[in-house]
Amino acid sequence: MFRLLLRCAALLLALAAPARADMLANVDLSQPAYSTSEMTRAALEAAVKAGARDFSFKSLNGLDLSGLDLSGANFRAARMVKARLAGVKLDGAILDQAWLLEADLTGASLKGAHLFATQLQRARADGADFTGARIAGDLSGAILRGATFDHADLSADMKNQSMGLMRAVLRMAVLEGARFHDAKLMQVDLRFAHAAGADFTRADLSGADAAGADLVGTSWGGARVKELDLDSARLDAAAFEALKEARHLDRAQKP
Repeated sequence: MFRLLLRCAALLLALAAPARADMLANVDLSQPAYSTSEMTRAALEAAVKAGARDFSFKSLNGLDLSGLDLSGANFRAARMVKARLAGVKLDGAILDQAWLLEADLTGASLKGAHLFATQLQRARADGADFTGARIAGDLSGAILRGATFDHADLSADMKNQSMGLMRAVLRMAVLEGARFHDAKLMQVDLRFAHAAGADFTRADLSGADAAGADLVGTSWGGARVKELDLDSARLDAAAFEALKEARHLDRAQKP
């Protein structure tokens, strides 16, 4: 049953999947599969100390793992709903298909981590470091103030489309002050994102959708914005020249 749910979760990331939020709304997070943990913090710490790095498919919902070094660990398809991961080191970790709904990743380090079809809706990751990470997961409504995505790849996976166009979904995410230096954001979903003061220096946003997003005070130096959709987005007047190759620039709003 859980593997079937994983396949459904991956499908939620397809390009034309307007029912994503509705489907997740029907997932009862109070049921044991999403609210209990099969391990204690002490047990997991002991396993890590003994050299264990594979926690795939584990139920770790609500577990407090704050401050641990879990670099390189495999959490593929793990259920970590509402887990407390503040300050955790997950550099190089595998989080493909993991369920991290409403998890707390404040200040966590995920440098070079792999997040494919990962469910991070409404997660909190203020100040988290995703430098060099590969992200093709759903971060709708996630809070990512001051997070770092330098050299991260959030772009659409054009080689693997069996489940639709897989890419990072940042719809309605809070990205105020987030940094995307040299990041790949091609065809990423940024609709209605709150990204005031974000820094997209040298980022590639070709074909991304930022309709309705708040982009006031955003830095665009050297960014590639061809076909970036800015329909109804909020922009500074000074940004229009840098965004002249974007789509629907005439429909953007000045604050």
